Amino acid sequence: MICNRIIFRHNSFNVKEYTDTEIIRCLKERQSDVVRYLFNRYMPMIRLMVIQMGGSVEDAKDLFQDGLIIMLEKIDKDELVLRCKFKTFLYSVCENLWKAVLAKRRIAENYFNRRMDTTIEKDFTEIYDNELYHNIFEDVYNTLDQVSRKILTLYWQDFSPKEIAVKLGYTYGYVRKKKSESQGELIRKLLCHPQYVAIRKTEEATKNIVYD
Repeated sequence: MICNRIIFRHNSFNVKEYTDTEIIRCLKERQSDVVRYLFNRYMPMIRLMVIQMGGSVEDAKDLFQDGLIIMLEKIDKDELVLRCKFKTFLYSVCENLWKAVLAKRRIAENYFNRRMDTTIEKDFTEIYDNELYHNIFEDVYNTLDQVSRKILTLYWQDFSPKEIAVKLGYTYGYVRKKKSESQGELIRKLLCHPQYVAIRKTEEATKNIVYD
């Protein structure tokens, strides 16, 4: 069973170099040295990618952890087939995860921000857009269980996992795991929602229009 939390510690001493084959074997055996090695070697590139795309250092740490957990799951199920360097594959997993997080935040922010903005006069397009995002988010959000909705709502209100745990009476570990699972479920459902897919296709098509 894969743990939902990985603790990283920096080491001042030189660590051993690992080949991709050794990395996979050591991860399967849950050797802590290889986890520290991966963090020290590859966390900087993940952090740079996240920050360049509007995230924070804390976002990068969470993303790296989530990406590594996905790798562990694939390794445990013997589903990891490398057709590139481990470094490249890990970066790709984290990049895709981050893009999905950004898509979720974009929809969530549109919904919450526009819901609060009731005083500004809007034209028909803005009203329609507001209702469309509202419907997409409500459709998906309401399919989540009650605990997931509570945890995510508090998380979006900038409560930390520790604060959420205290507020709802759960353990820190449970909140972290539940938040991650709920985010994953929400992201999958948002990205697959027919109306959201239609919006993305329209936006991509609009970008390709050339005006004479």
